[in-house]
Amino acid sequence: MTTSTKALAGALILSIVLPPPLAFAKTPVSTGTGGAVATISEKASESAIAILNKGGNAIDAAVAAAATLGVTDPFSCGIGGGGFMVIYLAKDKRVVTVDHRETAPAAFSPSVFMENGKPIDFDTAVASGASVGVPGTVRGWHEALERYGTMSLKQVLAPAISVATKGFTVSDTFNHLVADNEKKFQQFTSTSQLYLKNGKAVPAGTVLKNPDLAKTYRELGAKGYKAFYQGPLAQAIVDAVNRPPLAAGVSVRTGNMTLADLANYEARIRQPIRSTYRGYDIYGMPLPSSGGIAVAEALNILEGYDLKSMPRANVEHLYLEASRLAFADRNAYLADPEYVDAPVDGMLSKQFAAQRRSLIRADKAAAVVAAGDAFLYENDQSFPLRPRQGVIQQEGLHTTHFTVSDKEGNIVSYTFTIESWGGSGIVVPGYGFLLNNEMTDFDFTGPAPNIPEAGKRPRSSMAPTIVLKDGKPAFTIGSPGGATIITTVLQAIVNYIDLGMPMDQAIDAPRLSQRNAKETSVEPGFTGSAQAKALEAFGHKWEASPPPEEIGAANAIVFNPDGTVTAVSEVRRHGIGTALVQKRPH
Repeated sequence: MTTSTKALAGALILSIVLPPPLAFAKTPVSTGTGGAVATISEKASESAIAILNKGGNAIDAAVAAAATLGVTDPFSCGIGGGGFMVIYLAKDKRVVTVDHRETAPAAFSPSVFMENGKPIDFDTAVASGASVGVPGTVRGWHEALERYGTMSLKQVLAPAISVATKGFTVSDTFNHLVADNEKKFQQFTSTSQLYLKNGKAVPAGTVLKNPDLAKTYRELGAKGYKAFYQGPLAQAIVDAVNRPPLAAGVSVRTGNMTLADLANYEARIRQPIRSTYRGYDIYGMPLPSSGGIAVAEALNILEGYDLKSMPRANVEHLYLEASRLAFADRNAYLADPEYVDAPVDGMLSKQFAAQRRSLIRADKAAAVVAAGDAFLYENDQSFPLRPRQGVIQQEGLHTTHFTVSDKEGNIVSYTFTIESWGGSGIVVPGYGFLLNNEMTDFDFTGPAPNIPEAGKRPRSSMAPTIVLKDGKPAFTIGSPGGATIITTVLQAIVNYIDLGMPMDQAIDAPRLSQRNAKETSVEPGFTGSAQAKALEAFGHKWEASPPPEEIGAANAIVFNPDGTVTAVSEVRRHGIGTALVQKRPH
């Protein structure tokens, strides 16, 4: 039996049916030839392979996967947010990045989330029009396709339009995410109509359709990216920010976004961060993401140790301490490079890493550490600013990362987000997508590099990474998870290169996230384990109340010496990922 419920015009149609049988079992690890993809979503991975099979390249397939993730995983990503794309161009043998991070509206100021001289409650700040930054995703897709792709936006959006129109089966993970956000979603009528049934999370097994998002994608396919940044859709975004679609009796902070904010939005093509580690070339995202710099600094610190000869507990102790130091420096210096002169060259220098390494005790964990003076390691030491000890700010944990390669050897490592689970909680009425809450990624306690300013991009921790060896692709890695992205990527690289784990084991290993705090974040079940006890002998302490969820949901591709590729997704986290290759060996 199928039952349908009709809400307001243009609202979601829910069909309650038994889940259809899967076309194939979920495949978190897959090896073969040709193109490859690893995402947290079966539908998104299938969309990427479909585009590759039609002759598209990795960039085309990446946008197709991203658009599909906006349907199937709308609480962590979508066109209402922004992100960072790292691209390896095989023909040119070079790496480029596309920064389409959200920007602060022109009217934004540090006082937006202050009341009586103090920051307001974080959850109150999130669920508001005031938390919404100018979305950059659509402009980023346009720039990537226009410069490096082979297909049109209309062609690559087709798989996602099909999923949004026909629907997909709600998983237990999807249901849990909605249930956790019921209070936020109930405040906004457009969001309730889309993701709640009688005020509660849509049940697992529901076939969920999003005709409004399908319509939006069709409009973008027909008219291009400008349809998002001007005209009726832009007006709808501005209206949703400035006059959120509130349920009766609800009040939230409103935003102050204008059509000019949207029309003036630009993506940035930036040079990647490049560093070396034990013969590998590590390429990451530059500012305004701190991810590439922090990962590189921590690896530079670790390079001074012979980790391969050490027991695992000693390696993990040193990994945690290197991460602690890198976070102290990241918090002190890094922000949007168009607003702040950060000592990036100093932070990436091997000499600075050696100085920071000298502070690590091989037998004992440190407490909170001070930032180093990276300006001393700059070629230009004329910067007057010196670091202020940065506070550890709350950062949204909920992003998505995936990776795609094609038969020509092009690679895309892509992390994009709407910030917290469900972003601001506001679905743009009639258009079917959630708006971000990226403005809460600024530091409102100032003075600090990452204070809010008009037009500024908030600092990110996203760390999409591509690694080469001897001039050829070796592997790519990335993860969601707010500030834990940096530690997840760093730990996976150490597990793979230093501990010699196959990539699936490197990703599956228990995650430890030290971000210059007295305690280290760990996943459920880690405390009390033999691994935990071995690290406690060094003085490491675990969060008293660890979150009841995993850290990150990483995806990777390994380029094997025999010419095959191995796509790797999560074996157990986030409902198990899907890794696909174009051709599997028989």
